[in-house]
Amino acid sequence: MTGDGGKGTGAEEGREIAGDWEQGREEERQVIAGVGAIPPLTMLEAVWSDFSGMIAQEDCEMPAFIKELGKENQPETDALSLNAVLRTLFPKSHPHCSTAPRKEMVIKDTFNGTVTFLPLEENDEGKYQVKKCNIYQIRLRHTKDDEWSMSILTSSPENWVTDGIVYPKRTWLGKELLSKLAKWSTEEKQSEFKSTLSLISVAKYSRVYQALKKKYKEMVKVWPEVTDPEKFVYEDVAIATYLLILWEEERAEKGLSKKQSFVDLGCGNGLLVHILSNEGECAIRPDDSYLFPNVDWLIGNHSDELTPWIPVIAARSSYSCCYFVLPCCFFDFHGKYNRRQSQKTQYREYLDFVTEVGLECGFRVEEDCLRIPSTKRVCLIGKSRTYPPLQEDRIDKQRTQYINNRQSYTGVTSDKTVGSNQCDNHHVVNCVVDQAVELECAANKTKTDGDRVWLSGFQPREKVEQVRNCAALPRDFVDDVVLTVASLLLKATQEKPWDHTLDIRLNTWNKGESLSLREVAEHLDKETLKRLKNEYGGLQTLLRNNHQVFEVLNGRVHIRDWREEKALKRTKPEVKRGFSAEAFKTRLCWFFTHHPDGCSLTSESCPYAHGTEELRQSQIMKKKKHP
Repeated sequence: MTGDGGKGTGAEEGREIAGDWEQGREEERQVIAGVGAIPPLTMLEAVWSDFSGMIAQEDCEMPAFIKELGKENQPETDALSLNAVLRTLFPKSHPHCSTAPRKEMVIKDTFNGTVTFLPLEENDEGKYQVKKCNIYQIRLRHTKDDEWSMSILTSSPENWVTDGIVYPKRTWLGKELLSKLAKWSTEEKQSEFKSTLSLISVAKYSRVYQALKKKYKEMVKVWPEVTDPEKFVYEDVAIATYLLILWEEERAEKGLSKKQSFVDLGCGNGLLVHILSNEGECAIRPDDSYLFPNVDWLIGNHSDELTPWIPVIAARSSYSCCYFVLPCCFFDFHGKYNRRQSQKTQYREYLDFVTEVGLECGFRVEEDCLRIPSTKRVCLIGKSRTYPPLQEDRIDKQRTQYINNRQSYTGVTSDKTVGSNQCDNHHVVNCVVDQAVELECAANKTKTDGDRVWLSGFQPREKVEQVRNCAALPRDFVDDVVLTVASLLLKATQEKPWDHTLDIRLNTWNKGESLSLREVAEHLDKETLKRLKNEYGGLQTLLRNNHQVFEVLNGRVHIRDWREEKALKRTKPEVKRGFSAEAFKTRLCWFFTHHPDGCSLTSESCPYAHGTEELRQSQIMKKKKHP
């Protein structure tokens, strides 16, 4: 039950209340009596009125800490001051419990250091009143010097009903929540980002998200990719929900009836486009011009190299074109983004850069946090301009100059200049949706020397990216390197004098010596090293890829001893190093085939096959063949 994901809270109304319970009622009546026509009470005022009357009764069944609320440690010269807030809670979906919104009143007593949570229920007349169960209070007390204590008071066990969604077990409040509150209260680090869903209605979002999640849940079962369907399907459902609410509110604000059109640039597997199109939005594929004068919104969902260009494309498409970007990987206009400020996190700095791009393009840029299962969940939105339409030419020159300055700052040199949007109206961005991006002057004619591009020297991602993590190296090449390195480690042990003080049983299986990566590289031929240099991580990546044989720790290479892996699993069960049932015995054991002492484990214990007769067909491969 977290403050964000678990409850999903949204404050509806709040007010400060002066005086004790009875005085508060009298003051309220006096204020109303002074007006010719009695205005209707707000929901909070009505709940407060009923609640204060209930507390004033001698036979009140409320917990003792409620009866004393606001009366402890009260200076005689000051009037009692409490702050009451009415909240609506939007629970996460649950198959066995109702996920209807719940309401509660929160009373904050700053002077006495308490926050009290009172659940509300709707009576037969449609009015809300305080329930007599599931009430709890968080209390902060000063003990001495810089020491403070924190406690949680709750209703009695018989007056506490756990539903597993909004109201957890009382033991969870005491053991889990209390420790988290203590930790959070001592953290000095301020959040770098806004609160989640700050630009849209949380109530609408919760309702639409639950509906879309239910509608598209079957996609999880038939997900064709190797990625986690739970994460990617529901993440795109959440992004689609956010956009649908954002666009609905934009239509209401502008008095529009027609739904917005959009282009998803760098759309990956296209799921977000599929969901939005199904919900009545119009998706427009890029044509030969690759500017979008008739499109309302451009979307960049983890659009990589395109991310900083999307505000530029939107600005040059039309004055009314808006954009939504969800930055992930860090790219500048020409390639990888280079950090400038060490006092910020790389993510925060990159978000500031993309925001700056939007501002330079003439947008009012808004920032929000999405409710998605990702660490990169901050979106940037440009839906209005800072200048009138007649100043478009001036602002476009400003954009051009900004892009040129970024190019010179990062050291990219070129004998060409960055073209503005006035190159015979032909300057556009040519973007292949599946992340293969090129920036060029896409005129409907052959380019001439006079054509200017938005950014010369831009290096687009190849349409089919080269895999450079050693996974695409020829198998015989990899096997030769593995055998060479393993022989080096085993030979190093043979050359080292044997220590007779060691237990002989520990030396019955030769696990070799450790060598530094540099020492290993010195024994490899130049051609091998040259080939490895073209791979990301080089030799170290290749050795780590072959984790059955090697372990690389702190720059040193060891032969993996699977007996230690088994022992570690027994002593630390939380360390998950075991094989899944699907992968068990689907690959040959390297040690059984190549190690002079064979495998250190028995056939029954080894997760790899001791000989071809033990090999099993991978269950993962079966699933791919038979969807």
